[in-house]
Amino acid sequence: MSAEPMPSDAVTDQPDASGAGGGSAASAAPAAGRRSADDGAKSAGRGQSGVLNVFSHAFLIAWVVMAAGPLVWVALTAFRPTADFLNDPMGLPTSIHWQNFANAWTEAKIGRYAFNSLIILAGSLTGTMLLGSMAAYVIARFTFPGNRLIFLLFAGGMMFPVILALIPLFTIMDNMSLLDTRPGLIIAYIAYSLPFTTFFLTSFFRTLPSGVQEAAMIDGASHTRTFFQVMLPMAKPGLVSIGIFNFLGQWNQYLLPLLLNNEDENNYVLPQGLAALTVSQGYAGDWGALFAGLTIAMLPVLVVYAVFQRQVQAGLTAGALK
Repeated sequence: MSAEPMPSDAVTDQPDASGAGGGSAASAAPAAGRRSADDGAKSAGRGQSGVLNVFSHAFLIAWVVMAAGPLVWVALTAFRPTADFLNDPMGLPTSIHWQNFANAWTEAKIGRYAFNSLIILAGSLTGTMLLGSMAAYVIARFTFPGNRLIFLLFAGGMMFPVILALIPLFTIMDNMSLLDTRPGLIIAYIAYSLPFTTFFLTSFFRTLPSGVQEAAMIDGASHTRTFFQVMLPMAKPGLVSIGIFNFLGQWNQYLLPLLLNNEDENNYVLPQGLAALTVSQGYAGDWGALFAGLTIAMLPVLVVYAVFQRQVQAGLTAGALK
């Protein structure tokens, strides 16, 4: 028997093993190259990210050491005797010397200076927050001729250096018989803090919903009642934030008291008292009392910020988002 020839269509239907294998291999090679290139790019990105994280963490650690190091050193030195401090200024306390705080509070009059600062701060902070919130509410929620101009005047007040107003301020206070008085210093603090307070709270009041204000007005509430009972409680995060900023600025204020409250040492505020204590240490040599006074001055600031830290962050973010 003779073998029959295979039909031509059967021959053409058979897959070309060599051709198919060559095509898949050719297409797999670029895919593998792309995968290896992507893996290389990801590895390079992870390497760069790791280097950046190390650099950022090192920078933050160095920043913490520079910021907190002097505070820790002052607090530790406040418990050291003067002789121990002179022998080794950068050393750790060998014994706890509580007498430094007693000397700073009584003999150095830090207690009296702190009391003066608290009295002045109570009046100035209350006046700043009240006037600033009222002005910001009117500017933010009402439309009237000159609205934009008034807002720009408050914004311009932040750009005006206080040192340029010292001579006119001294003359005005002298003519009004407010030099070396607590009311005069309170008024100066309010004028110093009012531009930034109004500018900040204006942006915050604009983010509050207008429907609540309109509902209160429809129910018959007056503008005063709407402000104090409706809008002001809603603005609590912003009030807390700006209140802490004003507290820090007014508590550490030195230039204005030096100009307006420099006659009677018993009326000094805390920064003035600390400056006088620093000068006197050149003759008395009670360095322990000096560092104890600095520690007493730092405590209110640290306590206020530690207590209201979350409110500050919430107020800043709430005022930035609508």
